[in-house]
Amino acid sequence: MNLHLKIWRQKDHQSKGKLVNYDLKDLNPHMSFLEMLDTLNEKLIVEGEEPVEFDHDCREGICGQCGMMINGLAHGPLKHTTTCQLHLRSFKDGQTIVIEPFRASAFPVKKDLKVDRSAFDRIISSGGYISVNTGQAPDATAIAITHQIAEEAFDSAACIGCGACVATCKNGSAALFTSAKITHMVLLPQGKEERSERVLSMVQQMDSEHFGHCSNTEACEVECPQGISVLNIDRMNYEYSRALFFNKK
Repeated sequence: MNLHLKIWRQKDHQSKGKLVNYDLKDLNPHMSFLEMLDTLNEKLIVEGEEPVEFDHDCREGICGQCGMMINGLAHGPLKHTTTCQLHLRSFKDGQTIVIEPFRASAFPVKKDLKVDRSAFDRIISSGGYISVNTGQAPDATAIAITHQIAEEAFDSAACIGCGACVATCKNGSAALFTSAKITHMVLLPQGKEERSERVLSMVQQMDSEHFGHCSNTEACEVECPQGISVLNIDRMNYEYSRALFFNKK
């Protein structure tokens, strides 16, 4: 199949970027989207041009590094799918595909499609952990946890931190990411001891990173490749209000 690509090219954060046109021919429709970009880069290198910078790591839909906007959609047209798991068979022969980096003030463009998502790391380091020494892993039945609670915690912990929620939110909010990290810890016994300090610290850090406010459009859940529920945001708001109440006592 043949594709016409419009790819955002930007030298660095300070430079102005623009969409550049590329044509690729005789592509295998079963190749992944990132393999298509690899093919383009091989072509550019042979022609003496600079290859397109983009993030990637596992290429198995696990790490979340491959995020980019594809025809205006985070990770592309398929729901619950990361960019690396998207294949060219999802597009039509001869189609024009516009590829851009995630757009958010908290995600500055480093080069081309590569953005700086270290703001997420700073949110995690502000409180997304258990600081007490829990010793070695306990026996699976040592702490009684209902199946429902375990499943809810796991569903929240499934967030891969790709940033699609931020990129698709009209306000650039990180509420879904932050709330998922808060929720999966507060649901489990090990995380309850520091629940107040954690939520206050992580929300404060989120705000300091200049993410926008959540306006409940739920676009974040729609574009999330893991289908993280916006109910996590309700949990975060509850935990935050609870922490403020008990801190005033």
